[in-house]
Amino acid sequence: MAGGKETPRQRMMGILYLVLLGLVALQIPDSLLDAFKNITDSLSQSKNNVQTGINNTFDAFEKTKLKEQPERAKPLYDKAKQASSIATELSDYVETIKKDLIEKSGGIDEKTQDYKGKADMDISAHYMIDGKKGLELRQKIDETNQKLINLLDAKDRQGLNFNLAVVDPPKHGEVTRRTWQEATFGEGIPMGASITALTKIQSDAKNAEAEIVKKLLGKVDQAVVNLDKFAAVAVAPSSYIIAGQPYKAEVFLTASDSHSSPDIAVNGSRLQVTEGRGQYSVGTSGEGVRTWVGTIRVKQNDGTIKEYKTAPQTYQVAKPSATVAADKMNVLYIGVPNPISVSAPGIPKEKLRVSISGGSVSGSGGSFVAKVSSPGTVNVTVSGEASPGKNQVLGSTQFRVKRIPDPKAVFGGKSGGSSPTANLKAQDRLFAKLDNFDFDAKFNVTRFNMIIQRPRQDPIPLSTSGGELSSQMRQAMSLITPGTMVAFTNIMAVGPDGQPRGLEDIVLRAN
Repeated sequence: MAGGKETPRQRMMGILYLVLLGLVALQIPDSLLDAFKNITDSLSQSKNNVQTGINNTFDAFEKTKLKEQPERAKPLYDKAKQASSIATELSDYVETIKKDLIEKSGGIDEKTQDYKGKADMDISAHYMIDGKKGLELRQKIDETNQKLINLLDAKDRQGLNFNLAVVDPPKHGEVTRRTWQEATFGEGIPMGASITALTKIQSDAKNAEAEIVKKLLGKVDQAVVNLDKFAAVAVAPSSYIIAGQPYKAEVFLTASDSHSSPDIAVNGSRLQVTEGRGQYSVGTSGEGVRTWVGTIRVKQNDGTIKEYKTAPQTYQVAKPSATVAADKMNVLYIGVPNPISVSAPGIPKEKLRVSISGGSVSGSGGSFVAKVSSPGTVNVTVSGEASPGKNQVLGSTQFRVKRIPDPKAVFGGKSGGSSPTANLKAQDRLFAKLDNFDFDAKFNVTRFNMIIQRPRQDPIPLSTSGGELSSQMRQAMSLITPGTMVAFTNIMAVGPDGQPRGLEDIVLRAN
């Protein structure tokens, strides 16, 4: 091959020689491949150590914060578990890629416990670049990174200390810029180096998981007071006002932490705390003015205790009393519903109960209706829940009981005097009307007599039952003329109390 014309065979041999020289030049030393394997093992061990730390963090949190402050700790604990699930999903996906690469390159050498195809520089490029697995992995890494970051509030994302991101290498001169996946798994990258890169991704995912879990679970101690419940509050200097004095009160918005358990006390006695609020309850056995001061002690972020005190609060304890008033008159009437109003200072109207002697009472909320049955007097007694679960008599008021006044008999709108002849002829009924009475009490005429005395003629006496004119009465009325006297006597009527009443006679003159 030193000179002269070469035969085709000679030229082919020369080309094969050059190819062989290139292959020899590209051969990777075993020591370098062993170094990749050592780095991979070290990353795997580091990943296991981080996992142990995560497990210990969860275990300690479950035994302390999750039991002591379940309402505050549980949402953060669930988020931390979600972070572990997200990171594990990426790690499991990477593990399937590693297994595929190892299997496609010949598997594991049982003697050396090393990859048989660790020097193969085609399998990674074919599987990861040509097969688009590298692009898919890149997208998975970006998605995992964003999901983990989204678990934190915006203010907690500052200073995150993990490197789970995909960045393309910088461009050198006029060389076409390579993508991250091409630089990591592309042409010229031995399979052993690709396994190391994949293991690093798993380690980065585990470190990212540890960072997120640490930040989330650490928020339990950071947020000692988290104001999440708001209410409008009105506070008055006094709960007892005399007529003529101005009533004053402060109205403002208050907030509390429903998940905290601050130390709350009144006059030195600790209160039971529910959803961040203490409930103060004390007996009131004696009369007089009472004063109390509330004290709230809250733990700060640095472990110190800050104390807050309320302004002095006063209330007056008085003897039980009640007021009962008839809504319309100072008496109760037989046969009709008598509305009465009931109130008791310091007791809600819905807690009041009313009873009556010689009758019955119905109603609620301070508005009641009394029904009585016989003349005389009755006592209306009021009781109420002056303290939780304890009813007591608050007061009693005596009322007079009367019958409803007698109504007046009316015929054609008249109870006496003169009336046009045509008006008298047009009537067919006698009514019993109760004037100037506040109750809706109706009377019905049960019987009456009628006498018609036309001028210079004998009187015509007639009688009937009920309030309507009989046919004989209507016929007699049709014949009256001006000057005729029409009288109604022995009129009887019955009202709501069921008792018959004798009404005054009516004498009318037709004109």
